[in-house]
Amino acid sequence: MTDFIRFFIPTYFILFFLVSFLGISIAVAKKIGKSPNVLPNDDSAYALVGLYFKLILAVLWIYTIWPLLFPSVVMDFKIEILDSDLFQYVGIGLMVFAFIWVVIAQLQMKDSWRIGIDERMKTELITNGLFQFSRNPIFLGMTVSLIGFFFASPTVIAFSLAIIGSILMQIQIRLEEEHLLSQHGSTYLTYKKRVGRMLSLS
Repeated sequence: MTDFIRFFIPTYFILFFLVSFLGISIAVAKKIGKSPNVLPNDDSAYALVGLYFKLILAVLWIYTIWPLLFPSVVMDFKIEILDSDLFQYVGIGLMVFAFIWVVIAQLQMKDSWRIGIDERMKTELITNGLFQFSRNPIFLGMTVSLIGFFFASPTVIAFSLAIIGSILMQIQIRLEEEHLLSQHGSTYLTYKKRVGRMLSLS
C-alpha cells in the first residue's frame, strides 16, 4: 500500500492541476478572450491571500513529488495512530470523489469560472447543478481533496497543508461573496439564504 500511495498522490495532483486548472483555464480563455486567472499582483491584502495560495501549492508540489525523485530520503513525519490501510483507502476514495466533483462544478460554471475575482467582467450567477447544494462546490471539493490527502498520507505536513489551505479558501470565499453581492444584489441574497456556503443537506 505504501508504494501505491507514493505514486498515487503525485499522479493525482498532477492530473488535478492539468485538468482542473490548466485544462479548464485554456477552455474558458478561448471562450471569453482572456485568461480566467485574475488574481492580483499588487500589494493589497487580497493579493497577499493569492500569494499564500501559490506558496501552499508550491509546498504541496514539492512534498508530493519528493518521494518519487528521492525515495531514499524520508520526509514523512507520520502520525502513527492514523497510519492504517483503512484511513488510506478512505483518503483515496475522498480524493477521487473530490476530483470528479470539482471538474463537474467547473464545467457547470462554464464561462463564469475564474481563478480569483474578476472586477472587469460581470459573470453569470450559477445556481444549478452542484450549486444547488453548495454555493462553493469547487472550494468544497478542494477541501475534501486536502482532507483525503491527509487520510491517505497522515503526516504533520499533510495536516498542516490541509489546515492552512482550508483557512485560505475560507478567506477567499468571503471575499468572493462580497463581490457576488455587489454584482448580483438581491438575486445573490436570495440564493445565499437558500443554499449553504459549503453544503446544504436539506
